[in-house]
Amino acid sequence: MRILQLCNKPPYPPIDGGSKAMHNLTRGLLRAGHRVKVVCISTPKQPLVMSDLPPDYATATRIEGIFVDTSVNLVDAFTDLLTADNYNISRFFSPDMDIRLIRLLSEEEFDVVQLESLFMTPYIATIRRYSKARIVLRSHNLEYVIQDRIATGERNFIKRPYRRFLAKQLQQYEMAVLDRVDGVAAISPSDANHFKEHGTRTPITTVPFGVDPDDYPADGASTSKAPVFFHLGSMDWLPNEEGIRWLLNSVWSKVRRKCPTAELHLAGNKMPKDLLDLEMDGVKVKGRVKNAISYMRKRHVMVVPLFSAGGMRVKIIEGMAMGKAVIATPVGAEGIAHRDGKNILLASTANEFAEHMVALVQHPERVAVIGAEANKLVRTSYSDEPIVAELIAFYKRLLKG
Repeated sequence: MRILQLCNKPPYPPIDGGSKAMHNLTRGLLRAGHRVKVVCISTPKQPLVMSDLPPDYATATRIEGIFVDTSVNLVDAFTDLLTADNYNISRFFSPDMDIRLIRLLSEEEFDVVQLESLFMTPYIATIRRYSKARIVLRSHNLEYVIQDRIATGERNFIKRPYRRFLAKQLQQYEMAVLDRVDGVAAISPSDANHFKEHGTRTPITTVPFGVDPDDYPADGASTSKAPVFFHLGSMDWLPNEEGIRWLLNSVWSKVRRKCPTAELHLAGNKMPKDLLDLEMDGVKVKGRVKNAISYMRKRHVMVVPLFSAGGMRVKIIEGMAMGKAVIATPVGAEGIAHRDGKNILLASTANEFAEHMVALVQHPERVAVIGAEANKLVRTSYSDEPIVAELIAFYKRLLKG
């Protein structure tokens, strides 16, 4: 099958959840024998550096990037507010990208054009005009759900109504897009249900984030000493920062009172300076790590305190693949076919989160047991090969229709 994959940022290097989701699927499609052409937006924040790409990857994907300045511009944001356009989406549209797509689609035929995230949907009209390919939206998150949850937690009474307006505007756009594509590949069952509740006739399937389990060595966690808790995630993503500040302010003191030697390690790109300078008993903070797998491998229990996320947490799947025990909020664990108490521990409140952390310190043997079940879940449900097979079957049904 010939697939054009349009990405809102470079899928390589796979340094965050979105880029990993795109890269892993590309890799899986190529391994299954399909032809994939990757065109991505190269941004000031995440540029495509061709010299950094592995030669075999660059050759196989024929990847190319089109520079688009997606930086937030207050004048453009205010203009879109007055015209009812959605600035979150419109800033990803570029005449240069549009022209490149026109030339590419005029020269080459594709069976499917795969839009990676809602941010690539401004190019639907161009794709329709110059290609007969089926257009599929691969939804990484329900963007309006994220915005709505952020608005709910917004403490600034001036910003709160603005965030709610943006969430409502984004919801209207996101739902309208459903009728403009030929299919939707949602990243989680809950996201798929949200789309179906809209009443659209557009075919929808669930294609979760997948991994190659062999890329994540699962050597278990030591049961002879107290586990080290850790969080690893990009801190320029508001839900991550929100969750970590809650963990530090509302949970950690409860843990330390009962377990004075407990350790919490925090790391991630764009770590706020006040957190880097933080002096709190048992807490160690650093910024971006060179090797995420190495960082996770040296620690034992992943904590995921999210309240305003949506979609599916890539880091949880990676942690589970490595046999790590995970403590998460229900929002953090959304989209994962987990079993609370068996392959993950869920906590809705600060007290519940602290109780789970304390229990694992007091009974470290549980860390390995939960981690082993988590690894088993990933191998049976979140491996690349069956996920790619399901996606291709969905594409074949769309082509027949």
